[in-house]
Amino acid sequence: MFSKNKIKFINSLKKTKYRDLQNSFFAEGEKLADELLQSGIKITNILATKDWLELNSQKLNNCKAEIDEISEIDLQKISSLSTPNKVFVIAEQPKYAYEIDEISNKLSLLLDDINDPGNLGTIIRIADWFGIENIFCTPTSVDLYNPKVVQSTMGAICRVKVHYVDFEILLNSFKNIADFNIYGTFLEGKTIYDEPLSENGFIIMGSESHGISEKIKPLINKKLFIPNFPVGKKTSESLNISVATAITCSEFRRRTFPTQSGKKP
Repeated sequence: MFSKNKIKFINSLKKTKYRDLQNSFFAEGEKLADELLQSGIKITNILATKDWLELNSQKLNNCKAEIDEISEIDLQKISSLSTPNKVFVIAEQPKYAYEIDEISNKLSLLLDDINDPGNLGTIIRIADWFGIENIFCTPTSVDLYNPKVVQSTMGAICRVKVHYVDFEILLNSFKNIADFNIYGTFLEGKTIYDEPLSENGFIIMGSESHGISEKIKPLINKKLFIPNFPVGKKTSESLNISVATAITCSEFRRRTFPTQSGKKP
């Protein structure tokens, strides 16, 4: 019988305060469990049905986590999903540092006060797809370990490093680096398809409601705009932030992607 205290502990991890106190987060489902088992993230507990444990016994041979067999009824008591899966994993929150020299040679995403957990999770997946290793978020952005964020990443959380930092301090530490641009997406920017784009720099995406904050705008030296088609036609007021991020990342990578001839576009 699964203890009531363990159920209480696991349910407490659905709240940011207790996740931070325990330095833990949880993930549900076979895909996320498999990704976590292959990552360097420390897993502390695995709770799974008998079928899943038997099917994945070899993967668990070297796993040092506490492993419990759990019934589907008890799984429903701790699941945050409408349809509980077969496995529930608790892991430690990894701590990431970054070096200015390393970041200055790469392309990174900056998310200014993003609020929707589904959008953050999707953007982490987008970053993973386009080889962007670091995402920086303002401290007031949605919590990375919100269950909806973790679920939406579909495992990309194991590869993309997410940092919560003061943007003014971060941007000021990079603004004098040669050939390092700070891009931002705006409705009044230059068309992204015409503007020169570099292989390194920061891409700032504004919040769903207010866009890029006023105090950050003066630190941006390249304003980009994703045009609608046909130009001038009345259309939606703006794009969803995760959609806009995907379009932007795709265009940056397209510029540096080798063609069959080995030349860049």
